[in-house]
Amino acid sequence: MVWRNQNFSSDFILLGIFDHSFTHTFLFSLVLGIFTVAFMGNTTMILLIYFDTQLHTPMYFLLSQLSLVDLMLICTTAPRMAFNYLSGRKSISLAGCGAQIFFYVSLLGAECFLLAVMAYDRYVAICHPLRYTILMNQKLCVLMTVASWILGSLDGIIVLVEVLSLSYWSSLEIHHFFCDVAALFPLSCNDTSAFERLLFICCVVMLILPVSVIIISYSHVLRAVIRMSSTESHHKAFTTCSSHLSVVGLYYGAAMFMYMRPASNHTPDQDKIVSAFYTILTPMLTPLIYSLCNKEVSRGLQKLLRKAKLM
Repeated sequence: MVWRNQNFSSDFILLGIFDHSFTHTFLFSLVLGIFTVAFMGNTTMILLIYFDTQLHTPMYFLLSQLSLVDLMLICTTAPRMAFNYLSGRKSISLAGCGAQIFFYVSLLGAECFLLAVMAYDRYVAICHPLRYTILMNQKLCVLMTVASWILGSLDGIIVLVEVLSLSYWSSLEIHHFFCDVAALFPLSCNDTSAFERLLFICCVVMLILPVSVIIISYSHVLRAVIRMSSTESHHKAFTTCSSHLSVVGLYYGAAMFMYMRPASNHTPDQDKIVSAFYTILTPMLTPLIYSLCNKEVSRGLQKLLRKAKLM
């Protein structure tokens, strides 16, 4: 017996990542703490860049968009996981599952392209500083940002349409804490090989192309830094790029490990751990990395805290 995608009354069952043992209760509390820090950190970063006029530059505008993506990403998965764990209700409707898949895939895609745009921004700032306001003007910055969101959303729509076109067996238990595309493959009674190829192509567009832009941009940056004679210039270029490269390494490393492998190499427990890393932990680390490595952000944060104390 199969459940057809047209039946919107049927629910999936999210088996989750934690049980109610003492160890898992502690781990759940830890994840909840990480979510809280990530939520507050990214919200603070967005508000800081919005209110501090000294941070109204293309670099920090892109950083605010990255924080917005991370904020939406953790709100797509973590609250539902916490609700299911605390309430004991593990079901999620087709509409809810589809919404998770769309936002999740769209936000991952948007983040990929935003990181590539941020790499281009650093390339222009370091390699062509005198032409920076021309090559990275406000109009172009907004245009590339909007394009990143649109491309991510298109990827989300493609994946969502394919998921909804599949039929599923009567057992709808998803071995995950949210509706991840890879976790739905074993539940389908269709041949998913064509869908897996399409998903791989989408991953190539979302991951390999932006990574190529990042590698090319930073190869030019590295050559420019090597030619610099001033130690101060070396240090400034390093601090400007190190935070971005740290985030790129965290995000792309986990994403490629998750989605660039054949489906046969996936295991439910492994997928849960990796997904938890880049959907909850990485969004927490992003604002911390930028606030620690970037003097302007640190200075703006200190100014904001001083204002808050005076109020």
